[in-house]
Amino acid sequence: MGYTDRAQKSFIAECNALRNVRHRNLVPILTACSSIDSSGNDFKALVYKYMPRGDLHKLLYSTPRDERSSDLCYVSLAQRLNIAVDVSDALAYLHHNNQGTIIHCDLKPSNILLDDNMTAHVGDFGLARFRVDSRTTFGNSNSTSSFAINGTIGYVAPECAMGGQVSTAADVYSFGVVLLELFIRRRPTDDMFKDGLSIAKYTEMNIPDKILQIVDPQLVHESGLSQENEARCLLSVLNIGLCCTKSAPTERISMQEAAAKLNAIRDSFQR
Repeated sequence: MGYTDRAQKSFIAECNALRNVRHRNLVPILTACSSIDSSGNDFKALVYKYMPRGDLHKLLYSTPRDERSSDLCYVSLAQRLNIAVDVSDALAYLHHNNQGTIIHCDLKPSNILLDDNMTAHVGDFGLARFRVDSRTTFGNSNSTSSFAINGTIGYVAPECAMGGQVSTAADVYSFGVVLLELFIRRRPTDDMFKDGLSIAKYTEMNIPDKILQIVDPQLVHESGLSQENEARCLLSVLNIGLCCTKSAPTERISMQEAAAKLNAIRDSFQR
């Protein structure tokens, strides 16, 4: 399949994914257009609402505007919890609360956009797969599809990376990686993750005793938080990340369960 055909397929997939979905944590689409440009080439575009705070990857890894500082932008524990809840709610909606199950297939920080209020929105549905009803190849919400998937290295579930089946559990895995990255502030492709060591295994090896040594140092030194309260919250969140990144798809929790747990953690933390 040539680039033009892939682009056409991706555009149609994204249009289909967003046609009937409505959720506060999905990037709002304003309109779609299809025409011919000045050179006679096919032109297609989706117009989304502008997200002024950029994407999560930029938030985590960009430096302050003051070029004299080498520090990363500060993101508080409360902000990270809110982002985690926003993304989990969006995926739970796609998997469980829509007329047809939608599998995102490419969840990663650069596909999570932030508005002025730091509310997170999941975007980029170019690789999405669908289950319209029980007669399709997707079956139930945890069933699989034989469609090939590319995804992004570091976030793709093991079964998909090996050319296996696509399911909602694959999105759960990607979410788990993003969740761990959000609080540890290390990319899953970091140089330290090699020779079989992944961000999930790294986390599992170091909790609970060394949890404050592996999370983003900004969180450890955050003012106004007791170390005990912070550690308890972080441990709960990282454990959810580990439940999402189990090697076997059947061992992972659902997005519905992950979202419920994260909402409860945030509510408890904010009391």
